Amino acid sequence: MTFHLRLATSLIAAALVNAPAWATPPSGVAPAPIANGHFGTLSVNTADDKTGHWGMILKTLDDTDVGVDRITIQPQGSTGWHAHPSPVFVTVTQGSIEWYDDALCTSHVYSAGQSFIEGAYRSHNVRNPATAGSPPAEFVAVVIRPVGFVGLAFRLDRSTPSSC
Repeated sequence: MTFHLRLATSLIAAALVNAPAWATPPSGVAPAPIANGHFGTLSVNTADDKTGHWGMILKTLDDTDVGVDRITIQPQGSTGWHAHPSPVFVTVTQGSIEWYDDALCTSHVYSAGQSFIEGAYRSHNVRNPATAGSPPAEFVAVVIRPVGFVGLAFRLDRSTPSSC
């Protein structure tokens, strides 16, 4: 066997041995895109035209899309462990959800009317803790993302953290 063939074989074997565990698949989850808009490069600064003390600075380095999705999770359903390449602004519109983070596998419950931000590349799992026969939970997710990360490309599957 030549040196290059042995090296290639060793690299492939190492990659297979060190491959991550399979991602946890979603269960009882139905995403429904509401809108996706292309905005090019963003440069918004309201410093010269504030509302009271409130102002905003928003800048992207490349073409940007802004999307809105409605996510429905059936009772006992979950999104499976995943991350996103940018922050996600979440507002629960029906029921309650449990948001699990990857750090200590702790959860936080959010109910209808509550909002939070999922950090970029933060592994998490969202589940509906309601019992069978209850109405589904729903939330709306607003994302400011790089162009081309629409749909499944925006979900980065992750394996279950060892802390869970």
